[in-house]
Amino acid sequence: MDLDSYNSVRSGGGGFVAMPRGLIAVWGTEAVQFLDGMITNDMKTLEDGGQMLAAFPNAQGRLLALVRVLRQGDRFLIETEEATREAVFNNLFKFTFAGDFFVEDLSDKFRFFEIFGEVAKNHEDQEGLVFSTGRNPGIFVPASAADDFRSELNEKNVVEISGELYETLRVESGIPKYGVDMDETTIVPEIGLDGLISYTKGCYIGQEIIARIHFRGHVAKQLTGLYLPEISVLEGESLSGEELTTADGKNAGKITSAAFSPTLESFIALAYVRYHNLAEGTEVYINGKKAIVKNLPFAGTFV
Repeated sequence: MDLDSYNSVRSGGGGFVAMPRGLIAVWGTEAVQFLDGMITNDMKTLEDGGQMLAAFPNAQGRLLALVRVLRQGDRFLIETEEATREAVFNNLFKFTFAGDFFVEDLSDKFRFFEIFGEVAKNHEDQEGLVFSTGRNPGIFVPASAADDFRSELNEKNVVEISGELYETLRVESGIPKYGVDMDETTIVPEIGLDGLISYTKGCYIGQEIIARIHFRGHVAKQLTGLYLPEISVLEGESLSGEELTTADGKNAGKITSAAFSPTLESFIALAYVRYHNLAEGTEVYINGKKAIVKNLPFAGTFV
């Protein structure tokens, strides 16, 4: 990993990564009605210019996609990972025959840049398609202007982040990745993101199961952080999928992603940890080596 670039980002100099992301537009007089019936958050409360996190669940309350929604007047822009772009579009498009509801996939018309560090604050008010809820700010730039935007960032000494460095920053930031930290087997509340679910808006696909989990008090397991002070570099390269146990050998969860954090001078991980072991500071074990539960994002890694 490029430590100079890492230190630049973590000292406030800033960094960026260009990556494919899905961008889907929805509009029509019945857009709010249809969207409200498909996603976990309350579209009726989203004001012009506002944005929110939401999830598309299936009928069993399991995750199809994690999204950010931006309202621009009567149009709603839905941002999601490239891995879930097609699922989101197809899930929306099937309702276009049911009423005044239209959907367009805009992904190929734009290029997405995720911005890290203090420099991100300079772009939060930029005109255009800026998403800043739930993770680092991301900007959709028209494809024709992408090279100029990249040059502008370079001129401001904002470093371009490699794939390896991005993975470290992603884990430090507690950002789950579809197909790695969450998938179609994940029940939406297990992701543990604040502001993702409305429990007051009424019915939507998967609502019954999601609400049942909420009103019984808690999920069986939840995505959280792990501090891994006893894990070596060699061990750290193959932690994904490793089982967690309690001190008396009972199952405590499973690791989904891991990376070495130069700031914490230790491996860290994202993991699904069972409810009774979720409290920050709880000790669990990987092959007999201690791991400490940490709330996300990892404390001490941000400017």
